[in-house]
Amino acid sequence: MNSDRPDLDNLRAVAVQVAGEAAELASSKQAVAGDEVRTKSSRTDVVTAVDTAVEELLRRRLAELRPSDAVLGEEAGLSAADSWAGDDGQLRWVVDPIDGTVNFLYGIPWYAVSVAVVRGDEVLAGAVVEPASGRVWSASLGGGATVDGRPLGVSGADELALALVSTGFSYQAERRSRQGALAASLLSEVRDIRRFGSAALDLCAVAAGWCDGYYEHAINQWDWAAGALIAREAGAVVQTPDPEAPFGNAIVAATPGIVVPLTEALVALGAARV
Repeated sequence: MNSDRPDLDNLRAVAVQVAGEAAELASSKQAVAGDEVRTKSSRTDVVTAVDTAVEELLRRRLAELRPSDAVLGEEAGLSAADSWAGDDGQLRWVVDPIDGTVNFLYGIPWYAVSVAVVRGDEVLAGAVVEPASGRVWSASLGGGATVDGRPLGVSGADELALALVSTGFSYQAERRSRQGALAASLLSEVRDIRRFGSAALDLCAVAAGWCDGYYEHAINQWDWAAGALIAREAGAVVQTPDPEAPFGNAIVAATPGIVVPLTEALVALGAARV
């Protein structure tokens, strides 16, 4: 194998392994999630002691298995002495210890550990593991996407009016109000809208055909990196956040038959102002 090309199967296996170990830790701590809670961007943007403990485990295991790689985590930022700037060829792991922390805090089982590895702007491999159900979603670039080893494929939806679309909302009240208004306007254009509370699992739902499309503003790379690859490898069209996009700095993922009318609807309804 060319030394410039990483072993994608190995990277995928590492993502699955460390995400699985982290999910086991998160699951074992579910009952005490409320023992220590702090906030970040707003009073509703919470971090539990379990988030911190799970991220520490992810960093420790990645340091053992991939000592030359950088790590970017939601809670502790970029690993010391590593740079995120430029495409220098370095592999960087992007981890979200618990995507869906509010669900986790309330005992709602729709939350996950998300682990992806990127080089430059390209996601190479990733895994999303659900502690409550044990489901393991994974993908590698060009290697397809699976859940528990079964191949994934998006829905065949081809009419926006009959499409089930998921979304999410910011923790900032003013922005959330604008997002709510956008969702209310979009509601008359689609079959229905779902708000599950985990960007990673929203993307996996698109990959499985459980939802036909998904969009969300104001999310970070650790929220979407693994899920976006899983959705794309399952056949979805995925547009990652771009401040210059006509529908605003949002991620949009959808089955090919509705991605154009969905993005056109978002533009027409003023998503760029959200």
